[in-house]
Amino acid sequence: MPLLEPDPNTLRPTIRAEQPSPDRVPDSQAGGTPEALKRDLVALLGTDKVLSKVSDLVRYASDASPYRFLPQVVVVPETVGEVAAVLAYAHSHSREVVFRAAGTSLNGQAQGEDILVDVRHHWAGIEVLDGGARARIAPGTTIVRANTTLSRHGRVLGPDPASAIACTVGGVVANNASGMTAGTTRNSYRLVDSLTFVLPSGTVVDTGAPDADERLAAAEPELCAGLLSVKAEIEADPALVARIRAKYEIKNTNGYRLDAFLDGATPAAILRGLMVGSEGTFGFISEVVFDTLPLDREVSTALLFFPSLPAAAAAVPLFNEAGAIAVELMDGNTLRASTSVKGVPADWAELPKSTTALLVEFRAPDKAAQEEYERVAEGVLEGLELVAPVDSVTNEFTRDAKTVGGYWKARKAFVTAVGGARPSGTTLITEDFAVPPARLAEACEALLELQTRHGFDAAVAGHAAHGNLHFLLAFDAAKPADVARYAAFMDEFCASTVERFDGSLKAEHATGRNIAPFLELEWGPRATELMWRTKQIIDPAGVLAPRVVLDRDPEAHLRGLKTIPQVELIADPCIECGFCEPTCPSHDLTTTPRQRIVLRREMMRQSDGSPVEANLLDSYGYDAVDTCAGDSTCALACPVGIDTGAMMKEFRHQRHSPREERIAGLTAKDFKAVEAGARLAVASAEHISDRLLTAVTRGARKAVRPDLVPEWLPEIPAAAARRLPRTSRTKATAVYYPACVNRIFGGPEGPYEPSLAQAVVALADRAERPVWIPEDVGGTCCATIWHSKGYDTGNAVMANRIVEAAWGWTGGGRLPLVVDASSCTLGIAHEVVPYLTDDNKELHAELTVVDSVVWAAEELLPRLTVHRTVGSAVLHPTCSMQHLGDVEQLRAVAEACADEVVIPDDVGCCAFAGDRGMLHEELTRSATAKEAAEVTSRDFDAHLSANRMCEVGMDHATGDRGYYSVLMELERATRPPVGRARVIE
Repeated sequence: MPLLEPDPNTLRPTIRAEQPSPDRVPDSQAGGTPEALKRDLVALLGTDKVLSKVSDLVRYASDASPYRFLPQVVVVPETVGEVAAVLAYAHSHSREVVFRAAGTSLNGQAQGEDILVDVRHHWAGIEVLDGGARARIAPGTTIVRANTTLSRHGRVLGPDPASAIACTVGGVVANNASGMTAGTTRNSYRLVDSLTFVLPSGTVVDTGAPDADERLAAAEPELCAGLLSVKAEIEADPALVARIRAKYEIKNTNGYRLDAFLDGATPAAILRGLMVGSEGTFGFISEVVFDTLPLDREVSTALLFFPSLPAAAAAVPLFNEAGAIAVELMDGNTLRASTSVKGVPADWAELPKSTTALLVEFRAPDKAAQEEYERVAEGVLEGLELVAPVDSVTNEFTRDAKTVGGYWKARKAFVTAVGGARPSGTTLITEDFAVPPARLAEACEALLELQTRHGFDAAVAGHAAHGNLHFLLAFDAAKPADVARYAAFMDEFCASTVERFDGSLKAEHATGRNIAPFLELEWGPRATELMWRTKQIIDPAGVLAPRVVLDRDPEAHLRGLKTIPQVELIADPCIECGFCEPTCPSHDLTTTPRQRIVLRREMMRQSDGSPVEANLLDSYGYDAVDTCAGDSTCALACPVGIDTGAMMKEFRHQRHSPREERIAGLTAKDFKAVEAGARLAVASAEHISDRLLTAVTRGARKAVRPDLVPEWLPEIPAAAARRLPRTSRTKATAVYYPACVNRIFGGPEGPYEPSLAQAVVALADRAERPVWIPEDVGGTCCATIWHSKGYDTGNAVMANRIVEAAWGWTGGGRLPLVVDASSCTLGIAHEVVPYLTDDNKELHAELTVVDSVVWAAEELLPRLTVHRTVGSAVLHPTCSMQHLGDVEQLRAVAEACADEVVIPDDVGCCAFAGDRGMLHEELTRSATAKEAAEVTSRDFDAHLSANRMCEVGMDHATGDRGYYSVLMELERATRPPVGRARVIE
């Protein structure tokens, strides 16, 4: 036991409900997976691929839906063979299997009560085919990641759900999710060229293989015969054929795709169609070959405001006829709730309740086509009754990418923004349906009236061009009266949609647990019976995802509704959508931001001191707190800006003993001596072998605590030069602040080459924009060291010190403060503010804090001459640069230095996080694995970034490729070609 191991009880909830939640995990499951099941699956897959702690089961028990089901075990297979082995085991032991990828499903499709199979971790990748016309994609690849690769070929996938940042290709195909522009023609059913999947029996089918049907017939003769029998039966009934065709004239994902029997001539072709939208109930999709679409890059977009919902709905057909690719509707409640999204104008909160907006977009392959679209669109606008009730409304088409991006951010945040604004402690239901587009306004009014009558505050948005609407309901699942009110609403809503509008109860979210009991209401007994028969033919043992699509229990949608206990204020708005997960550095190692919140909520459900709570707390320290990089990129991905990293930093603070806090405070007060000592230690380490240093630090970590003692890594650079370059305050155009990390550590080539500080000063002189380095920078810091570790006292000491010093250095803010490490720029510009005194907050407001890369791009580059370039450079934009919005400036500086500049498709936070990569090197290894694979797959002439410790982290990840600051490369590129460059002393 380490000497300073923190007490898990310091994280025990201090405020909880008077009574434990009715859906809490029972004490009987505190031990996690039953031993016999765990033993069997470990023997089958290996220890590392079986997750069995109660904390593992809890974090996988929730998805973006209102349901929560605790699995018995979670397995993480890597190969098709392992998936087949799990299915064979389930079949022989009468067990059930559910597949889970991103967990962004809104109706519980990613939840199971037995064996849950995680198919996100090891199933990512894309292979571009036919110059981009097709793409072979692994199911765990996110839509955004696939489109990033395809965009280089001028292509894009058809489906574009709002959750594209997180949802995976496998999940999109399995649910036939569509999104803003897909409609009925650009969805997976229409654009999937072929599929490879594993049937419940373990048979692997590749529908693209020339002999697919021959192989299928040999392996599954009864299945083939059964499918052909159903096909013949449907085709012999003209009325049924007509009904099936009619049901898919509008968007419809309710039930199985019966038109697959009409569109497919052979069993393999029928299965290809049936797998789309089957929600994991027919098999595991291991590979998808998509037909892609042209990426029309010329975009014109308008956000139009109408006085009423009927007025907006009446305009939809006009824009459809004009060729708009997207017409998105947002009602007044949606618009007002969207003000919680960063960048959305605050004055939307003043909009009248009746106001409704249409987000209309045209996309064209060239400028001529774009101009023609705009001409027609302007003609439509002339005949509309529009309102501009607030300053931010323009009601005009724009080509500005930033403005367009802001519009779409507001629209895509519908679920999270409205959900985040729901009353604390309530459960969120997200539903979608479709009606014939001509009846859109009538359906909207009927929905609003129905919601109001049942006591719900309506919020409606949707893909108006396709008659597809979404709405949200919030209620307390712990209150029987609330559940009964919700049930009454659903009964009436489903009846109205089917009987009044002949609509689809599920347009794009797939059937799921919430609509399964209403399947027959929409399809009728004949078609529904055929769906049950199809399930029996393909999965006769009922192994896969029972009750997700087919369920005869009329109250099945009321089972498993999850309570949402209140947690820490910063995380309480979370609706568990999962948008944050792909950006999280620890998502393949321990937990994700969503899972950290899910685990916290389960603690709140428990009674104080329960066995479940105790086991969750035991795991939470490492799985959630220690292995959080604290980079807060989760807040960038979250539409409402939930910063789980900040919550983990607060938990770190809670775990500190008073003695640790005092020591951290003293370290801040005496930082000048600490800094000098750290540089001396690094210099001394140059004379000691890496092997010995690693052994010593590992021993100390075991004795003291891994989260306090860094581990020595061979990539740690040499010490920085003892003295900073001499500069003059006279005629200085900026104050240059070398971050403490650059005052302690040197560059990759040692302290005697031009250092980063020397490079910055030389660049400034060449551009005739001289800088001044204050003589007393030693002993100051951006405070991030203490902030990231949750040391509030030390954080406050250093935050106030640096602001006071910077105010003096810059002449009260007259000169900009240029900072040469992106994380330190973020720290001084933003993160110090909450820890400042009131007086120092006023001083801070007068400062202009600029990252050195931004300063170089905007102030120096226009005044510099590039004399030499390298052939290729790969960039690592830091997470701080993402927060600051500086990535394009990094690219601009790099493009001045290199003929080819590459940002890896899988770029992300390196998780080195100052020294966290030395405290938990496994975090950096996991976080950088995909990016490192891209970087090391080819040779680059330069590996560039903008933060010394991130560069060290990337060196550690890539086998010491030699990352260094882009400004050092800029100095080399602009160095005069004649004679020796002046070295600043």
